[in-house]
Amino acid sequence: MRHIFYLHGFASSPTATKAAFFAERLRAHGLELHCPDFNEPDFEHVTVTRMLGQLDDALAALPPGPVALIGSSLGGFVAYHAAARHGAVRSRVSTSVRPIDRLVLLAPALEFGRTPFGGLSEEDLRRWRDTDRHEFLHHAGNRLRAVRYALYEDAWRYDSSAAQVDTPALVFQGRRDTVVEPAMVERFGASRHAMSVRMVDDDHQLGSSLELLWRETAAFLGLCE
Repeated sequence: MRHIFYLHGFASSPTATKAAFFAERLRAHGLELHCPDFNEPDFEHVTVTRMLGQLDDALAALPPGPVALIGSSLGGFVAYHAAARHGAVRSRVSTSVRPIDRLVLLAPALEFGRTPFGGLSEEDLRRWRDTDRHEFLHHAGNRLRAVRYALYEDAWRYDSSAAQVDTPALVFQGRRDTVVEPAMVERFGASRHAMSVRMVDDDHQLGSSLELLWRETAAFLGLCE
């Protein structure tokens, strides 16, 4: 049995538009979309390490079977490093670790923590570090919510360029994205044999490309239309 996860982006939620879209399409194939809520137990102290731990816990609660991760923005960053970590575990020991055998990355923030994000300037980052607090618009509730600097600091532990990931990955990136740099995603994909990058005429949300995303994702996951 294949397990499919949707990993939402920063300041988003499991009820985001793309999550709901994929859940509906997968339901028609008799498949459940698992969507961990990375806002829990609290948004203020969210870190990449905590997100990876939540994913590990969710995977451990499922019966054996291959796993596909669909990751959006920061969720794409988490998906990529989850694949790196699970691959390293499998290479060391023979266990019942559930294999992550497919990645679908939607505008993945692959340089998260290494470049400014969310429109922050270098001065904003210094202020965030000094005060240990910055407010971001949380899209799920449409209100400002504070986040600790540990989010940015912790992300330095995860270097995508150095991660060893052989998992087949299908990447969708909007050419008009102002959050994740399109050229960075193209460069990153071009240097990795297991990654295929699909550039589309869209922005960071990829809202105009949902049908295309589904058709190509379904084929990539071996689902019959």
